[in-house]
Amino acid sequence: MSTQWSADDVRGLLPGGSAPPEVLAMAGDGRWPVLGAARQDWPDGAGQDGPGAGTTVWGEYAGEPARPLRVAVRLPDGGGPVHRCGCPVRRRLCLHALALLVLWGRGRACGGAPPPWVVRWPERRAAALRAAEQRAHRRADRVASGLADLELWLRDQVEAGLAGARTAGYAHWDGMAARLVDAQAGRAARRVRALAGAAGSAGSPASPDWPSRLLAGAALLRLLAAGHRNRDGLPPGLRATVAARAGLGPGPVSAPVRDAWQVLGRRDFAADRLSGRRTWLRGTSSGRIALLLSFAAEGRAPEAPAPPGTVVEADLSFRSAEHRAVFTGVPGRAPAPLLPAPTGGGAHEALRSWSRALAEDPWLEAWPVVLEGVRPVRDRSGGWGLAGADGAALPVAAAASPPWRLLAVGGGAPVTAAAEWTPDGLHPLTVWPPNPADPPVLL
Repeated sequence: MSTQWSADDVRGLLPGGSAPPEVLAMAGDGRWPVLGAARQDWPDGAGQDGPGAGTTVWGEYAGEPARPLRVAVRLPDGGGPVHRCGCPVRRRLCLHALALLVLWGRGRACGGAPPPWVVRWPERRAAALRAAEQRAHRRADRVASGLADLELWLRDQVEAGLAGARTAGYAHWDGMAARLVDAQAGRAARRVRALAGAAGSAGSPASPDWPSRLLAGAALLRLLAAGHRNRDGLPPGLRATVAARAGLGPGPVSAPVRDAWQVLGRRDFAADRLSGRRTWLRGTSSGRIALLLSFAAEGRAPEAPAPPGTVVEADLSFRSAEHRAVFTGVPGRAPAPLLPAPTGGGAHEALRSWSRALAEDPWLEAWPVVLEGVRPVRDRSGGWGLAGADGAALPVAAAASPPWRLLAVGGGAPVTAAAEWTPDGLHPLTVWPPNPADPPVLL
């Protein structure tokens, strides 16, 4: 790679091969009083591509009213870009970094001595990455210790007999959950508290299946502890899933995947003292499922990364577990209504999709499905379901709202619906009316 990139080289980093209007505005005259570019050697451990030579482009953006933003982009020889900026964006090239690269492609940032903050950047980055790696090792050791204690505790519960769980009280479960929280295995702690909920429902007419739910939850916890103990012998994908379910994070980010992403729907949930939101996407060409997660303080609405019922042409970078993804760069165009309705199937196709997903992640709690040509129906007990033309139906979860709105949108005619399938049943998310020209409706 030459020292100076051409305009075509820079366009290769931009979404859709062209700069969005916001980037072009930031690259306007008078907004960058400081610009420069130089070759710079990076020490070992300073970047994801290792040590070596590369080009660093830097500048100060004067478009912010408070103070100029310091922006720098590292372009390693043979590797992907790394950037730093005073704005909050970290996981992808921010708009300021893209504008800086546009200017460089025009020949506006050439030569000059790097300022001290650029010279110190590799050493500071290397030190930060080393510190993060040490923290990750210490946390992994604590999680392993906590899960080993969990495995012994579960064995004690089975030997004592789960029948006594109905009178054990919440304190019995909170002790183990607190131990896991101390070990920084918070996700496993939430599963232990869910066991307390199953045991606490004993005797309720609405929960006659509490023993099976309690046993299934304990078995999945035992599987997680055993999987983590034997993680070195697992395939890479399953090993990453075990680490994520234990609370060690969903793994590193992959290379971006370009597609037109169908935003099937979203569902809000509670996560300890936070409000969470799951947004489900499906690639039009790849068929790949993507999960976007966002959180906010309790009582506040989480960020909406993409409007449900639309299609977004963009790059997504995937984590190595749980289908977690993040947007990379800027969408190539504004979201458009997802019309006509996305392709789907019936109950059998949905369950087969769920089965394949469970094979990759036995602890999966939710999965997106698209049901085509379905109507709301009620069974003899009064519960709701969504049934296809073949009569096969999937139950709507008792915790979900009755599908009155879905019934109204269809007017009795079959519709296409995107839903979240869980072990408790369906949670309808988005419905497409029988008229292909009508926009989708959020449920």
